[in-house]
Amino acid sequence: MIPKGGSIRNATLQEQQKPSRTWKLDWEKGTVDGMTDGLEAVKQAVYLMLRTERFQHEIFSFNYGSELESLIGKDPLLVQSEVNRMIKEALQQDDRIRDVQNVEVTIFGDSLLVKFDVVTIFGTFQDEQEVTRNV
Repeated sequence: MIPKGGSIRNATLQEQQKPSRTWKLDWEKGTVDGMTDGLEAVKQAVYLMLRTERFQHEIFSFNYGSELESLIGKDPLLVQSEVNRMIKEALQQDDRIRDVQNVEVTIFGDSLLVKFDVVTIFGTFQDEQEVTRNV
């Protein structure tokens, strides 16, 4: 027998923001040091997303991480055009991040230095990412 009752078609769905609170990582000590939330939690997430190479770790979905390392050694014009897209693609997987702006790329030898602004629901901050080829 098929149950009778309210119709799901008339239900209203409400989207809720996931909590931003997470463990605070102390990079210098290599330890977990309490909890963090808000803008500091997003900064930590950006740090991790851009330093995780996409498709290299089975524990992460294919949407997590960046492909910046693949640009090392490529034509500088290609690098300039692709860096902006790759950073936005990596970071906008996080619903707390609204935009990435003012992307600047410096190429030196086998490495890149990328500086940019991250616009979040908590405010804006500047970040930079140095990309070197991992051997």
